[in-house]
Amino acid sequence: MAPSGACWILLLCGCLLPPGVQGQEFPLRVEPRDPVLRAGASLLVNCSTDCPDSDLITLETLLSKELVGQGQGWVAFLLSGASDDSQVLCSGYCNGSQMTSTSHITVYEFPERVELAPLPPWQPVGEDLTLRCQVVGGQPRARLSVLLLRGEEELSRQPALGEPVEVTATVRADRSDHGANFSCVTELDLRPLGLELFKNVSAPRQLQTFVLPLTPPSLAVFPLLEVGTSWPVVCHLSGLFPASAAQVRLALGDQMLNPQVTRDGDALNATAIVTERSGHEGAREVVCSVTLAGRSREARKNVTVYSFLGPFLNLSEPIATEGSSVTVTCTAGARVQLVLDGVRAAAPGQPVHLQLNATERDDGRSFSCGATLQVDGHFVHRNRSARLRVLYGPRIDRATCPQHVAWRERTTHVLHCEARGNPAPQLRCLQEGSRREVPVGVPFLVQLNYSGTYRCQAASPRGTDTLVVVMDVQGMNSSTVSIVLGVLVTLGLVAVAAASLYIFGVQKRSGSYPVKQPGPSLPLQSMQPEEGDGGQPS
Repeated sequence: MAPSGACWILLLCGCLLPPGVQGQEFPLRVEPRDPVLRAGASLLVNCSTDCPDSDLITLETLLSKELVGQGQGWVAFLLSGASDDSQVLCSGYCNGSQMTSTSHITVYEFPERVELAPLPPWQPVGEDLTLRCQVVGGQPRARLSVLLLRGEEELSRQPALGEPVEVTATVRADRSDHGANFSCVTELDLRPLGLELFKNVSAPRQLQTFVLPLTPPSLAVFPLLEVGTSWPVVCHLSGLFPASAAQVRLALGDQMLNPQVTRDGDALNATAIVTERSGHEGAREVVCSVTLAGRSREARKNVTVYSFLGPFLNLSEPIATEGSSVTVTCTAGARVQLVLDGVRAAAPGQPVHLQLNATERDDGRSFSCGATLQVDGHFVHRNRSARLRVLYGPRIDRATCPQHVAWRERTTHVLHCEARGNPAPQLRCLQEGSRREVPVGVPFLVQLNYSGTYRCQAASPRGTDTLVVVMDVQGMNSSTVSIVLGVLVTLGLVAVAAASLYIFGVQKRSGSYPVKQPGPSLPLQSMQPEEGDGGQPS
């Protein structure tokens, strides 16, 4: 129950009693002595004395109390409702003299709330960041400290003052702080009172730092864009942190592009293919925007969209016969200046023509038409080419094909004859009378019977062309053959004699001399070449 007014007076009087009055032969004890109690907890307090003639022992306190027991020289109360530090006074009489004793109750309480204020979504590197921690409750305040931590690193330690407590600390944000956890911790140090060090930790908050350069991105795009064609657009920005969190937007006017983004360290590179399909000519704007931490850097460039039709190159007869008339025409769109094989069109947008009578020299001739369009101060060039085929009859080249040759028998030669025509003709050289064919353009062994007159004919579906070639083959005489045979026989005899001497020397060194029995021998005969036809040409 709550203390009465008389109790207050008793407490005050007990505290003011002189030491001689309070100090008795038999002191009054309070147990426990100076306890430490958690707020809201109950405490059993005993007042006792050893005085044999004690009387009126009681306890006075600001807390709610309940008598739980008493006896000779003692009384016990259950105290409850402790929320702040308080005093307990035990009093009584011994032999008619008053006895008193006091005890100090220290009340402790853990903080109800420890919270770190929300951090900014993104913090620029190099700028100051203020951390704020709010603490509600907690006592005794003299033993309560507030700490601000980055991970496990202590940034600040301050006493808890006021209610609620707000503690701040300022740090300079760095790249290394990106992704770091910050928290707030309270420490209630009751170790001097015989208890422990109690900690309360706030929920951690993660910091994101960033660097966005002041310079805009570099934007590379060709200033001219032809309708229906595709060109790359490249946007680059370095010095970003973290580059992985940066977003890129590329657009051509109202047309959003789909860039492929690559990152290398602090650099970002975005490439997209831009294609203009609307068909509308004129100026367009290409925009590259890099966004990080809600901030953007932007680059813009103008491009000119144009249409370039042609050039279109046409041959009236792509495959013409010799002597026929062929018209070559080149056309293009408006504002395009044309030049056909050096012939310039009268004005931009006008066609240009060439006319010719097809000859053998025009076969395979290439015609080229160059087109030039001026767009926004730039000149765009384009070329087209076409090849003419002329059909003409076979012609044997008299300059390369000899009409008379003189060769020796059993020598290798090439009959150099060529024929041209469209379509390509087939060239054959046949000997008159025997119809023997000699190869043309490849090496062959000349025989004596190759002598004669040959008709070389080039044939194609467009006709034939014939050239007579006389081949004079000179044979080898008999005296020359005899000399050659004599030389061969002499060389053979020398080889046999050398072999015999070698065998005799080997046998002499070994001490064995077998005698070879004579055998039948054949007389040597002179071999003369028989005259007659040589082999047939292959």
